[in-house]
Parts: sequence; C-alpha cells; structure tokens
Amino acid sequence: MADYEVLFYETADGKCPPQDFLEGLAPKVRGKVAKWLELLEREGPNLPRPYADLVRGKIRELRVSFGGLHHRFLYFFHGKRIVVTHGFVKKAAAIPEEELIKAQRCMADFEARITRGEIHP
Repeated sequence: MADYEVLFYETADGKCPPQDFLEGLAPKVRGKVAKWLELLEREGPNLPRPYADLVRGKIRELRVSFGGLHHRFLYFFHGKRIVVTHGFVKKAAAIPEEELIKAQRCMADFEARITRGEIHP
C-alpha cells in the first residue's frame, strides 16, 4: 500500500499540465512513467536517484529516460500528497530555469488555493 498520494496539478480553470504532457507521450513511455509514479507513491521523499532527485527548494524531479529522451516531471510534497506540476523533455544538462519557475508558480498557486479553501487539504 502506498504511503503517499500522487496528484496532478490543475489550474483554477481546470487545465492539467502534467496530464497534457503525459497524453502526448508514446504508450510505452506512459507505462514507464506510471511505474515510476507508483514507486514515488511508495517511497515518497526516500525515492533515490536515478528515479528522483531534489532540484531546488521544495521542487523535485521524477527522472524517466526512454529511447534516448530524458522526460522530467517536476513535483513537490504537500503533507502526504505529491503534487506533480508538469512534465517536459530535458535537452540540456541542467533543468531550464523557466521549467523551475513554472513549478514554483504552480506550487504557490496550489498552496494559496488550499489556504483559501478552494482545494481540500
């Protein structure tokens, strides 16, 4: 049984960036991502490299490589919830700054909406 729950971040208007990215991937890649997400639910913050890594502050990355491509899903913890902000294909050694900023904005929005009672804790 999983100790954590993975949630995909949704904007206030119902858009789901991680789901949109996932749907654009090949079925075999989606299958591998699903397995890595299951590992993340079981292991939480203890999931080691090469599966996951701490990136900046509370932002972490799920690292899924397939067919020479490096897929990344950025996420953060909110209690026992793992909130996946979005996914992208990593093309350089470092995670692009705009991807980190996007994850930080999603986290700030999620936490503000919880505080306002728009999302149930």
